[in-house]
Amino acid sequence: MTTENQHSGKTYVGSDELYADVRRCMALAAEMNTGYKTEAEVREILRKITGSEIDETVRIFPPFNINYGKKTTFGKGSFVNFGCTFLGLGGITIGDGVFIAPHCVIATEYHPEDPETRHSLLTKPIVIKKNAWIGASATILAGVTIGENSIVAAGAVVSHDVPDNTIVGGVPAKVIREIRK
Repeated sequence: MTTENQHSGKTYVGSDELYADVRRCMALAAEMNTGYKTEAEVREILRKITGSEIDETVRIFPPFNINYGKKTTFGKGSFVNFGCTFLGLGGITIGDGVFIAPHCVIATEYHPEDPETRHSLLTKPIVIKKNAWIGASATILAGVTIGENSIVAAGAVVSHDVPDNTIVGGVPAKVIREIRK
C-alpha cells in the first residue's frame, strides 16, 4: 500500500523503503538522545527527521523518540518536554504555542481488533491545535484532534476529539469543563 493511502487511515502494509525511513528516523532520534545537545543541534536533527524547516522558537528536550517524521510538523513556539514518544506514520500536526509535558505518547498507529488481521497496522492523523497543553504522561490516540487552547490533564488517554477551549481528563478522557477566561 502506498504512503498516501496509509495516511488516510487505511490498512498499512510496510515496504522496504518505508522501513528504511523508519530506521533512519529512529537512528536520528538516538543521535539526538546521546550526549548533551544544544537547542540548535536538536532542531537540526529534527529537521533531518521531518525533512522540513523547524522554527527557531521550537523547543524539544531529549530524550525524544519518534519512529517516522516525514508527516510530523511543529508550529512556532511549540515545546515538547523530555521522554515523549511520537508514533507518526499517520501524521502529527503540532500547532503554534503547543505545550507537551514529559512522558506523553502521541500514537497515530494502531492494530485491528480481529486476531486474523492484527499483525497489520492502521493509521490516522493526530492534530494538536494552537496553544493546546498536553499534561504529563497523557496519551493521544490515532485520529484525534485536540482543540485550540484546550488542556489534556496529566495521565489522560484521549480517544475522541477535544473541542476548543476545553479541559479533558481521565481514562478514557472526558470533558471536565470549559476553560475560564
